[in-house]
Amino acid sequence: MNQNNLQALQFGLTSLGRLLTLIGIVWLLAALGLGWLVKSFFVLLVLLLLAPVVAIVGLRWWLQKNLVQAPCPVCDFEITSLNHAEVQCPSCGEPLAAEHGKFKRLTPVGTIDVDAVEVSAQVLED
Repeated sequence: MNQNNLQALQFGLTSLGRLLTLIGIVWLLAALGLGWLVKSFFVLLVLLLLAPVVAIVGLRWWLQKNLVQAPCPVCDFEITSLNHAEVQCPSCGEPLAAEHGKFKRLTPVGTIDVDAVEVSAQVLED
C-alpha cells in the first residue's frame, strides 16, 4: 500500500495562499450578486465572537443577584450558596436555607426557634 497517495490529495497552499483564495471566493460571490450570503456569513461570525462575551457578562450579573455569602446562624462559619437553596453547614452540620441574603435554620414543624439575649444583672436597693 502506497502512503504517498494521501499526500497527493492534500493541497500545497500556504497560509497566504489560503487567505487569498478566501478573499477571491468572497469577491466572486459579491460580483455575482450573492453579497447577502457573504454579509450573513460575516454577521454569523460576529455573533459567534460576541456570544461568549455576552454569556460571561450575563452569568456574572446573575451570580451577583443570586449568590448568598453569609455566616452560619449557629456557628458563624462563612458559607456561600445560591439564593432560595437549602444547604448544610460544613462546620456544624446544621441544615440551612438561604433567604434574602441570609441563612436561616431549617427546623422541624412544631419547633420554636428562639434567640437568646444576654441581660446584665442589676442590684435593686430596698
